Amino acid sequence: MKIPIYQVDAFTSEIFKGNPAAVCPLNQWLPEITMQKIAMENNLSETAFFIEDKDIFHIRWFTPKAELDLAGHPTLATAHVIMKENKKNLSKITFKTKINDILNVSFKNNLYIMDFPSRTPNPINEIDLIAAALGKKPIKVLGHRDVVAIYKNEEDIKSIYPDMEKLKKLNYPAVIVTAPGDNVDFVSRNFAPKLGIPEDPVTGSAHCELIPYWSKILNKKDMIAYQLSERGGKIYCIDKNERVSIGGEAITFLRGEIEL
Repeated sequence: MKIPIYQVDAFTSEIFKGNPAAVCPLNQWLPEITMQKIAMENNLSETAFFIEDKDIFHIRWFTPKAELDLAGHPTLATAHVIMKENKKNLSKITFKTKINDILNVSFKNNLYIMDFPSRTPNPINEIDLIAAALGKKPIKVLGHRDVVAIYKNEEDIKSIYPDMEKLKKLNYPAVIVTAPGDNVDFVSRNFAPKLGIPEDPVTGSAHCELIPYWSKILNKKDMIAYQLSERGGKIYCIDKNERVSIGGEAITFLRGEIEL
């Protein structure tokens, strides 16, 4: 069996920047163990698999260690593959997830704009435990799917060197650190060693939590964010109350085939 595979750098217009994701179009779902092994073999933060069914594209995402309920940059990468590599003449794509959420992605002004659920984080009482794992005490700690640790400024975010073993022991899949930006509205980094991702280069789904928080703090609906990883990536953000818009560019790095 041969399966097409693409590697796309998401949230950037330059190769070797942003966040690389693998994308595999399928005719039918492979066994979960096979998809997990492909993700492990790819050794990228996420591999996306999708099936086209009339006007709907069913999508699933795997890290090297686990399947996710929501993922941003591989969704953006998948939209890029469908529109640009598979030459589908679409201005909007509707994805359906394993948990039956509907995700719409549109393409405008060279940006893939993802319509995702808003996940407002709430205060949690684990600041000392999280501070010990991050090596720097945050101003406050919030949580939803992930931990969101708030810091004073961009320099704080750049200077964090977490203890990965301590992060693995937390009851959250990922820890996001964030602060106001020097040249953008806010910056962040994302650590997910529990999922096999020590530091994710650019994390779309993290902005489901970051956008509602910063929209309220900054009193702004439209914002620009930057993830301060080594590769880095710019995210165009809109708070829409129950939903958020997460936008970015993408570029293809690799086209190939998997042989099973």
